[in-house]
Amino acid sequence: MAKSGAHILLECIAKEGVDVIFGYPGGVTLDIYDAMPEFDIRHVLVRHEQGAVHAADGYARASGKTGVCLVTSGPGATNTVTGIATAYADSIPLVVFTGQVPVNLIGNDAFQEVDILGITRPCTKHNYMVQSVKDLPQIVRRAFYIARSGRPGPVLVELPRNVLNESMKFNYPSEPVRMRTYNPNLKPNLNQLRKAAGAIAEAKRPLFLVGGGVIMANAGEAITRLANRYQIPVTSTLMGLGAFDGTSPLHLGMLGMHGIYAANMAVSKCDLLIAVGARFDDRVTGRVASFAPKAKIIHIDIDPTSIRKSVEVSIPVVADCRLALEELENILERQKIEGSVSSAEWLEQIDAWRRECPTRSATSSAAVTFSSSGQTDIPDDLVSVSADRDKGKAAFVRPQAVIETLYKLAGGAGNKTIIATEVGQHQMWVAQFYPFSHPRTLLTSGGLGTMGYGLPAAMGAQMALPDSLVIDVAGDGSIQMNLQELGTIAANRLPVKVIILNNHYLGMVRQLQEFFYKKNYQAVGMEVQPDFVQLAEAYGLDGYRVTCPDELEPVLREALASERAVIVDIHVEPEENVYPMVPAGSGLDEMLLA
Repeated sequence: MAKSGAHILLECIAKEGVDVIFGYPGGVTLDIYDAMPEFDIRHVLVRHEQGAVHAADGYARASGKTGVCLVTSGPGATNTVTGIATAYADSIPLVVFTGQVPVNLIGNDAFQEVDILGITRPCTKHNYMVQSVKDLPQIVRRAFYIARSGRPGPVLVELPRNVLNESMKFNYPSEPVRMRTYNPNLKPNLNQLRKAAGAIAEAKRPLFLVGGGVIMANAGEAITRLANRYQIPVTSTLMGLGAFDGTSPLHLGMLGMHGIYAANMAVSKCDLLIAVGARFDDRVTGRVASFAPKAKIIHIDIDPTSIRKSVEVSIPVVADCRLALEELENILERQKIEGSVSSAEWLEQIDAWRRECPTRSATSSAAVTFSSSGQTDIPDDLVSVSADRDKGKAAFVRPQAVIETLYKLAGGAGNKTIIATEVGQHQMWVAQFYPFSHPRTLLTSGGLGTMGYGLPAAMGAQMALPDSLVIDVAGDGSIQMNLQELGTIAANRLPVKVIILNNHYLGMVRQLQEFFYKKNYQAVGMEVQPDFVQLAEAYGLDGYRVTCPDELEPVLREALASERAVIVDIHVEPEENVYPMVPAGSGLDEMLLA
């Protein structure tokens, strides 16, 4: 029986296990929408195409599946670019379908024609234009295979309108996808792993550096076994948070530009750094010449181009992170490496760094500590009164206290609450003050730093895991980048909780202007903004406001208990800063401290 290209497309997508598509229709994609009721695929109508890609991204990060979105040609396609680049930077598996004018009109400046292949070539793992319906099944299957295999990433498939109209006899192929020119290496080289095992056995000050690749490879359990068995401390990149239990005594927290003091010092003093699924970006390394200067470096990553790209490596291992760690564990067992590898002096030194500069509120004298149960002990002085320049004396909540209270109410040991963030100061406070204990519970734009990511990503995560508590922690600047997706949340009755840390500034840029431009605040004030409580009510959601410390916990408790989507507008210290901070061009041990 002959089937149209639109039917073939949806059948192939359904066979890939896709149950949700985030999209926005247009003229050239109407044949797809006409066929959609015949398939058990839910279409989520977003309010902007950028929101569609971020939502598919959040869906993929939270579920471990491949996210899918569908947009029309021209501006519909170009509106996806920021979302595609975000997913590309963080290695997130997406397949983005875009409409296109008929093949015979390409190059004639037809209505809503744009070279989306050329535009997205630098920020996709691969992209295709389907020129005939006969090529459609193979291209769709390859797109999903490429997106989720090896180092994951976004793949774009351009669909000219005539291809969707054409028909042919079609039976879904049963053979697996094979590509002669694309064969990612999954199995580790055993000789390299033996060298790594030998280096671990000889080390006195070993340290694991865990990146997002550990989460993508589902390697968290393997690295946890190794770290616990051999008492090797662990630090994480922003993308790696949650791969190792953040409440464990072995976890030092995030390293890098706004990393925890003990983590940055440990990297600077270790004699062996075992980096797994990390790409050594500049926010992690600081000045490369000063990065891990005393250490031999083992680097395990599935992408050979990531190895030695930024940092010289002693023992490279190109492989799937989980397979490499499991085989490394076997080799260490066969070599009869028993007990703690770390010296007692090394573990004592790490504890000394923790005492020297504990994780704390920027002006608090009380440290934030984590008990063995994983619950946060919140010091009383994490809230304060600050002078608001325009309103006289006013009570503000410390932003760190918001994150700690959020963890107290929604986190805790064993909890799998999903936290999405936008980008800015609040993102760093989440990374510092919310100890993630499970993979795929932090959704954030790490590589590209995309403002406006968090709200649609939370929406996608809620679609993937409808029974989970999903929270978007946002700033008052970044939340306005994709605020229109509140309409999508309302229409689909998604109980996403939006927590806005409202300081009336573009906070991170203001902080840089304070530190390095003598407080010459330019283009960072957000004096005019919507009333977020009334905005929530306008969309039929619940709105709350917190203006003083006493209101914080009771309001958050009520908001998180709501069965509907909520916005909580929390007025925080306007000029609070994120500490520690490694200035550009400095080493990790050259931190600015509060």
